[in-house]
Amino acid sequence: MKHKHLLIILPISIVASILAPAIYILYYSDDSLENANEKVFFGVTFSKGSPQDAKRLIEKVKNYTNLLVITAWDELCAQNDNGAALTEVCEYAANADLHFIVYLSFVSQVAYPWHRPWLENASERFGKYFLGVYFYDEPGGKQVDTGTWRGFRPELFNYSEAANWYVSSIGSSESLRILKGLGIRVFTADYALYWFDYLAGYDCVFVEFGWNHSRIQHIALGRGAANVQGKDWGVIITWTYNHPPYLENGTRLYEDLVTAYKAGAKYIVIFNYPRIEGNPYGILTEEHFKAMEDFWHLITSPKPFEKVRGQVAYVLPKDYGWGMRSPDDKIWGIWPPDDKSLTIWENMGKLLEKYGLKLDIIYDDPKFNFKRKYAILYYWNSTIT
Repeated sequence: MKHKHLLIILPISIVASILAPAIYILYYSDDSLENANEKVFFGVTFSKGSPQDAKRLIEKVKNYTNLLVITAWDELCAQNDNGAALTEVCEYAANADLHFIVYLSFVSQVAYPWHRPWLENASERFGKYFLGVYFYDEPGGKQVDTGTWRGFRPELFNYSEAANWYVSSIGSSESLRILKGLGIRVFTADYALYWFDYLAGYDCVFVEFGWNHSRIQHIALGRGAANVQGKDWGVIITWTYNHPPYLENGTRLYEDLVTAYKAGAKYIVIFNYPRIEGNPYGILTEEHFKAMEDFWHLITSPKPFEKVRGQVAYVLPKDYGWGMRSPDDKIWGIWPPDDKSLTIWENMGKLLEKYGLKLDIIYDDPKFNFKRKYAILYYWNSTIT
């Protein structure tokens, strides 16, 4: 009773300051429910083969997907046919009520001069079905593995120089400038440096689920970057093995699909490459198709499905481009771990265990007001027990 009377007589400003954190937490809970049934794009890649092969795959999956990511560069995009093969596949996908994204390694203006006029007309020709271009692949992964996202890299002396070079060199690339100039949304898939991919100009990055990498860690990094920078994010489920069957089994696939959906991914894609001999669909088998169909029933069900939003943030140092796959991973693919790395690794592990899908991992960048987005903030050097 005594405490209740004290609360009543407190000035309104003090009451507001006391209640604000609780209200903010409730806001996130309500947001999860309000957006539980927001539109999700789910599908597979068509990564190798002729237009007839693409049509066969579309017929197989059209009743339980709404997205096709066309990544057959050699067969469809690197051809001197004025875009006839690519257009044929895109028209077939649209007629099957599938949205699509087209992969381009680059926007050619010399070898394949039809690229630009095709892109200029794509939105008018295909309407809502053309979602954008998947430009380049895994720039962040290439950076942390090789020290450069492309062949040339100048001499760099510190993390800020590396971050500025990475962001500016991608952002100023001729192909990306063309796509942005045409107002086309730009996608990629990656397994590192998501934050810096968005800074470079990508509108959406697909977080890769593959190998034995932590799903919740990559969600935290990818979703956190998108959330703070006001972008979209997605998941692409890639190889578990570097030999046949390449992809995880149907049970694990379904679990990964549900995890991505629960975490709020707007795009959920299965990487379907290469084509295994005797399989007309690529690497996907009947157990994978069954998992996809079950997942489609889940996400199209009128029954609400409560998602988990990032409510807690772990804040990394600005420009700290660490690969974060192990304590020994390189920073920007150039420097070995430093005196911060082990602390960051251990703290990240504790927070992932404590908060799971509620955790986002972001960067301490003054360009973004992230403090109002999260109920709880932990900085990289916080004492975490």
